[in-house]
Amino acid sequence: MSVLLILFLITLLLAMLSGLIFLSDSVPTQYIKIHMYIIVLPIIVGLIGLFTVNNSVIIGPFTLDKLAWLMGSFILILGFIIQKFCVRYLLGDKNYRQYFPLFTLITVFASVAWLSGDLRLMVLSWGATLLCLTLLIRVNRFWKVPHEAAKISAKLFVVGWLSLVIAVLLLFVSTGHWYIDAVAVDYSHLSFGMKLIIDLFIVLAVIIPAAQFPFQSWLIESVAAPTPVSAIMHAGIVNAGGIILTRFSPVFDNPIAITVLLLIASVSVLLGSGISLVHVDYKRQLVGSTMSQMGFMLVQCALGAYSAAIIHLVLHGVFKATLFLQSGSVVGRFNIPTPLTAKQSYSWIVLGRLLAIVIAFVFWFNSDHSAYELISALILAWSLMVSWNQLIAFSKSAMGKLIGIGMIVIVALVYIVTHHFFNYLLNTVHISVTHPPLLSSILSIGIIVFGSILSIWVARHRNSHTFAVLYLWLVKLGEAKSASIESHPNYLKKYL
Repeated sequence: MSVLLILFLITLLLAMLSGLIFLSDSVPTQYIKIHMYIIVLPIIVGLIGLFTVNNSVIIGPFTLDKLAWLMGSFILILGFIIQKFCVRYLLGDKNYRQYFPLFTLITVFASVAWLSGDLRLMVLSWGATLLCLTLLIRVNRFWKVPHEAAKISAKLFVVGWLSLVIAVLLLFVSTGHWYIDAVAVDYSHLSFGMKLIIDLFIVLAVIIPAAQFPFQSWLIESVAAPTPVSAIMHAGIVNAGGIILTRFSPVFDNPIAITVLLLIASVSVLLGSGISLVHVDYKRQLVGSTMSQMGFMLVQCALGAYSAAIIHLVLHGVFKATLFLQSGSVVGRFNIPTPLTAKQSYSWIVLGRLLAIVIAFVFWFNSDHSAYELISALILAWSLMVSWNQLIAFSKSAMGKLIGIGMIVIVALVYIVTHHFFNYLLNTVHISVTHPPLLSSILSIGIIVFGSILSIWVARHRNSHTFAVLYLWLVKLGEAKSASIESHPNYLKKYL
């Protein structure tokens, strides 16, 4: 195990040095191909650790278990894919050489953070990750928009990072330990007030990078950054809240803090969904989607479903990175045939809703009837209704409907197989589970149900004053600040 760790650290160091070497103008641009081979090395070592290590082992400041190797390999693989995409996509950019070192540093620091058992190393690595991300957003220093976005992001990142620092310092002062496993042993002796303060700081530390309401502004402002930068943010940074809460699960047990997280995340699910529906800018739609998805991931954590949250953050990362990297070709696909009207497809819509309700009920009936399973059943019903409408109800031909049904079945089977695979990987990871108060779970479910009912009502009253107010409010909520808007980039004038 120690040999594997040493190899992993050496390959990470080689990747960092390779990226920094590329900053020199004396190094030919073709060197980037060699860099691509070098950053594959830690991925290979990480995957070996993922599939060969079965038990949790502590070596120095590192805690090596399936979760650590999974997250380290995941972020490195995403980083490789994004950098490989950038080799041609960013060619010709004046700052071409600066992107690759920053991408590499982000993935290296993030992977080290999630392998860290020592809270000091975790906090420092996570801070370095956020710093590199801020520098990546403002690579083009002469353009006003990303410069403003970087300032907003930096301010919020500092608040979030300092919150995590304070939580860790309070844990050390209260227990005398820097390792989370050792902290958990003495944590039960702390007073209710101290636990509340520590857990509230942890909540603040995770909702800011997850772009949860009311801290979603940094992610909204950052859409001006190049698409690969957005991909690394949405796929590997915003979902860090899930792994942070999983690592801190032995001490994240205060019912008030859990309730606060649950309510903020539930509201963010609705607001993120609303933003993605009202905006026409493709990247802002993805921002709203990410805000909503991260809200649901934090709901999973608050309800104690940490394994589900890990699976969610990995699948969301892959999915969202794919959407961003192919966003340049999305315009060509907007020429979609007009679907049948809702009135013509009403019977199919009703059938889809009935099937969704039946499937959700069967899912709930065969579960352990926990609050998380109830919310999952509601989300499942809603997802099936939307998929049914888009793929089947509004399809004009019988063949189109059959293809839609086939796609839903295939996606369901892929999800089941993937879910079981990740459950197999994580079954050896020890995670402490604390469930929120029943009232908090009821409120969260109520918020989600209210949002679903409201969306149905709004869809039927598009000419009402309430619809106009809600629509414009969501548009404003998803808009960048005026200081970050520039119709014609001034820095381009010198090239004209």
